Amino acid sequence: MLDAPSPAPPPEPLSAPLSAPDPSPRPLVQVRDLKMHFPIYTGLLRRHTGDVKAVDGVSFDIFQGETLGLVGESGCGKTTVGRALLRLYEVTAGSVIIDGLDLGTLTPELLRRARPAMQMVFQDPQASLNPRMTLAAIIAEPLTEHTTWTADKRLARVYDLMDAVGLNRRFANRFPHEFSGGQRQRIGIARALALNPRFIVCDEPIAALDVSIQAQVVNLLEDLQAEFGLTYLFISHDLSMVRHIADRVAVMYLGRIAELSPRDALYARPLHPYAEALLSAVPEPDPNVESTRTRIILKGDVPSPANPPKGCNFSTRCPRVFDRCRVEKPELVQVEPGRMVACHLYPAQSRPAGSTGRTEAPEHNQQGAFA
Repeated sequence: MLDAPSPAPPPEPLSAPLSAPDPSPRPLVQVRDLKMHFPIYTGLLRRHTGDVKAVDGVSFDIFQGETLGLVGESGCGKTTVGRALLRLYEVTAGSVIIDGLDLGTLTPELLRRARPAMQMVFQDPQASLNPRMTLAAIIAEPLTEHTTWTADKRLARVYDLMDAVGLNRRFANRFPHEFSGGQRQRIGIARALALNPRFIVCDEPIAALDVSIQAQVVNLLEDLQAEFGLTYLFISHDLSMVRHIADRVAVMYLGRIAELSPRDALYARPLHPYAEALLSAVPEPDPNVESTRTRIILKGDVPSPANPPKGCNFSTRCPRVFDRCRVEKPELVQVEPGRMVACHLYPAQSRPAGSTGRTEAPEHNQQGAFA
């Protein structure tokens, strides 16, 4: 007697992976030893006599769907990092890999083809918009440059983007000067979303806005991230806002990363002395807690990036400095699971095999208006 044939297995969906998924998440953005030095020319013959080391050896990863906050005082190199990541500057050294592409090796034509996957929201919404173009023309400009769509299809996409960022369709033929600061920033966000990017650099997108509008823009960024699976590098001075939106936070000082930690761990217990001093300046809404806090006041001025100190960049202002700090530059190493610090106070911890240095990202909560 013949055995009955076994039923055929159901067909696999078209989107099924060809192999088992990698249990460890792979970063969408990989930055290794990034340096951005601007030359200094002096004298009548304009000789090259030095360099401004705006970014001096920065390394980090950003994972798909994650928001990495980048904080630090003015002049530490945050914006330069953001622009260098998108190759708006030609970097001095190091590599930037986005979605498997090493941007530094791409020809101009290949780089242009890669642009739709990476976009930027600029700090000043007024300066980043062409005053002679209407809202519809501004948002449609990336579509005109990178697609062969008809005018009707482009306009339909513009309307969809306006709906996504909360702009009334009746505003399509208005000019930038006719909008408020918050509305102009929404236009910039809509333009960045036009080509369905995977990675967006948000360069202080709320710095020029009042507090209530800041909350609206941050909520919008979070909603768009949840809807489209976006990955952000969020650059900001506002430590309270970074605490709300970021999954991990990198603290920069004088062109280098001092600490890179999960958000909750950093705000609960900063490890690097500079991160500790920086977070001590964040006011607490609870008056009882605020009255018991100790503010760390750093002495001295920030050194010039054209002539950084020997050894640790923070050695001239660090309250816990010792001899080794003045002669040896610390490397950014893992000192606790998921926490990386560039400081001689902490011994390096061996990273377990397959570890990404990232902890599980917490869920975001909508940001209300701040008092």
